[in-house]
Amino acid sequence: MKHVNDIAEKYIVPGETADAALMFLPSEAVYAELHANFGEVVDKSFRAKVFIVSPTTLWATLNTVRAVMKDVRMKESAGLIQREVMTLMTDVQRLDKRVGNLQRHFEQAGEDMREVRISTEKITKCGDRIQDLEVEGPAPAEETLLSSASEPTPPKLQEIG
Repeated sequence: MKHVNDIAEKYIVPGETADAALMFLPSEAVYAELHANFGEVVDKSFRAKVFIVSPTTLWATLNTVRAVMKDVRMKESAGLIQREVMTLMTDVQRLDKRVGNLQRHFEQAGEDMREVRISTEKITKCGDRIQDLEVEGPAPAEETLLSSASEPTPPKLQEIG
């Protein structure tokens, strides 16, 4: 128990070291004797967070510690990845909103172009009709004679249909 207490006091410092320590027994026979006949010492060492290991159990213990530490790192990485994915999703949602706004602008521009085309077609048709109009009334030479004799009458345009 003296070794267990010494290890617990010297090597387990809250906030500075790991919260547990290993006590290595280099003899499998001593390790077996301890577990077979001194169970209270083994129990007290567990409560003190000092784990007694032998040559054969040391390897398994170290592999377990390594696996736990790897799991902790993976959880930290998973948390980081999850935060990055959430940030990415926020950016994608913002991009989608902006693309929607741009699409509405293009649709409005397309509608405006359609309306402009309708207006230009109407103006072109009206111009064609005006160009095809025949003016009713006397011929230009007769008009000159008439204008000196009386007040001129305004020319009449054919009705546009």
